[in-house]
Amino acid sequence: MNGIARTVEAVSGEPPEGTGAQKAALGSPSSFNGDKVFRWLVTAAGVGVLLLLGAIILVMVSGGMKAFETFGPAFFASAVWNPVTQNFGALAPVFGTVMTSLIGLVVAVPLAFGAAFWLTQMAPARVSFIVGMAVQLLAAVPSIIFGMWGFFVIVPLMARYVQPLLRSWFGHVPIIHALVQGAPFGTGLMTGGLILAVMVMPFVTAVMCDVFASIPAVLKESGFGLGATRWEVMRNVILPWSRSAVIGSVVLGMGRAMGETMAVTFVIGNANKIGWSLFAPGNTIASLIALEFPESPSGSLKLSALMALGAILMALSFMALAVSRVLLGMSTRREGR
Repeated sequence: MNGIARTVEAVSGEPPEGTGAQKAALGSPSSFNGDKVFRWLVTAAGVGVLLLLGAIILVMVSGGMKAFETFGPAFFASAVWNPVTQNFGALAPVFGTVMTSLIGLVVAVPLAFGAAFWLTQMAPARVSFIVGMAVQLLAAVPSIIFGMWGFFVIVPLMARYVQPLLRSWFGHVPIIHALVQGAPFGTGLMTGGLILAVMVMPFVTAVMCDVFASIPAVLKESGFGLGATRWEVMRNVILPWSRSAVIGSVVLGMGRAMGETMAVTFVIGNANKIGWSLFAPGNTIASLIALEFPESPSGSLKLSALMALGAILMALSFMALAVSRVLLGMSTRREGR
């Protein structure tokens, strides 16, 4: 081949295509190095995300530093929120945020798991397509619409039927009776949790549907071939294979529930106090910030307290993510043994 190349070059006076001259030109310093550019772009994107997260944390913490310095640790333990006396505490909104989020997840996660499993494993293709589109449309509904719907539909139902019925059943049961006490206004922690469940369920269902649909068919067919029932295949094949994504979807739903604002503001009652009844009015961090922020002058202690609440809300989200990682790691180590 080298002799042929030299012969062609001697006859024509030009190097043939694909020879060392062309390779040298491609490898010259002036050529475009797409791999290096791509590496720099993706590195910049990753660093940009870290910088953005750090900037958000810095703004929240620095803005709330005045409240942290004024009240100290008592800011986390006090349930008082009195703009007149300039006395602020984070306990009541933190309690409302955690309670409504837990109620929403307890209701939404089982429904989302069942809906996702039925859509991907049991429903006919045409029905699955229609219901799947409905789930996606439900996820696209603005949160304020959920709040208006909850105020005009869920609140009257809770006031007229649900709370009176539960009080008649459990009103004399020790310990449990405290969970159903209170005037039947319809607004409260339970109503806020139900609205959050309706809002969170489409997101969790969509993630679980994608995960269940991506499970290799050979795994499920092997289980059925060994005589396993559908329940056993779900429990021993599908759920272990998709555990990581399922936990991730739950954390995603928790983050959405903790940060929801307007929908909860419509139905929670907006009372800065702690009540152990599921029907007691309360507040969340997001709803309190939405209500009080327009009335907070720049540089005031009240504005600093609201910024401190924002920092606490971010910390709660990080804690939820950390707990999910710990649980996932524990289950992985248990399976390894």
